[in-house]
Amino acid sequence: ISCLTTIETSEPAANSRRTVISTCTFIDSDMKNAVIGNNRQKANLIVLGAVPRLLYLLQQSSSSLELRTECAVVLGSLSMGTENNIKSLVDCHIIPALLQGLLCSDLIFIEACLRCLRTIFISPVTPVQLLYTDPTVIPHLMSLLSRSQHTQEYITQIFAHCCKTPEHQTVLFNHGAIQNIAPLLISPSYKVRMQALKCFSVLAYENAQVSMTLVNVLVDGEQLSQVFVRMMQRDKPIEMQLTAAKCLTYMCRAGAIRTDDNCIVLKTLPCLVRMCSKERLLEERVEGAETLAYLMEPDIELQRIASVTDHLVSMLADYFKYPSSVSAITDIKRLDHDLKHAHELRQAAFKLYASLGSNDEDIRKKVIELKPPLYTTMQKFGGL
Repeated sequence: ISCLTTIETSEPAANSRRTVISTCTFIDSDMKNAVIGNNRQKANLIVLGAVPRLLYLLQQSSSSLELRTECAVVLGSLSMGTENNIKSLVDCHIIPALLQGLLCSDLIFIEACLRCLRTIFISPVTPVQLLYTDPTVIPHLMSLLSRSQHTQEYITQIFAHCCKTPEHQTVLFNHGAIQNIAPLLISPSYKVRMQALKCFSVLAYENAQVSMTLVNVLVDGEQLSQVFVRMMQRDKPIEMQLTAAKCLTYMCRAGAIRTDDNCIVLKTLPCLVRMCSKERLLEERVEGAETLAYLMEPDIELQRIASVTDHLVSMLADYFKYPSSVSAITDIKRLDHDLKHAHELRQAAFKLYASLGSNDEDIRKKVIELKPPLYTTMQKFGGL
């Protein structure tokens, strides 16, 4: 900290080169090594006042590019600590400082600033509205998408986490999110493709304007909906399958795709049913069931198809088997995991059962005629 104070208070002309080099070395080695993977050291540095000094150096035009970049890297490391650390960084106005840094032309510095911004914005304690305060920020971020795969990954991840309201959807849409992000779906980088896919998921949710636009988008000569269909293939990562299914589900519910379209009946619905199987992680089963319930809620034909697909009705019985018997679990982490998701699993099952049986008496009978232990369990948890 004393080294940072020296350069902050010293005259620019006096031994500037030597001071900058020593400060760079200090930040690059001592400070970075102290905070990497050590939340206590991160908190100590924040308490000692390192953040305002780092931000001062980062914003000084007289600071060397190397020094400013190292400051951004250390701030990024500090942002990977606890939620209290994030709150402290936000209170120090780190977001405006980093956004201002994006006006620099140096790509390495830009990537360091974006990496830190990404970590801060994906934290639940960061107000997402801070991204939209300055109207020049979103268009500038769009212009940076073409700079590198790293800028593409970080910016799309920021957009995916900060698009929470219809107003946010409108801002991103009006500044060319669709045409700028669509080409990223065929990026050679999996991380870029995945974050772009998540962007379209949050943009299309309950938004007819976005969804209607998406159906007419071509990516390398292929309709966007078919790109999503390819992403649902069984050989793709589960995260990608599930997010692509959500994109098509939201487009369908917004009226952009018919419920009897093959991409819904033959691709999206079966994919979501697969996500409900016991082979999937608990979190994936919750998300799959809730998305499937949302897809077929208003459509009786989809409900009938789903009810006879891969024994879905009886498959949901497994949702009530968590947490597992304590006596059968020797792994405490496994027990904590089951306890955490038990309520979410039951709620997802109730939503899906309600959606399945909302219009068809025969499907409701299937649920009622399930073996008595399950029916009794559903009554116990208030589902019937």
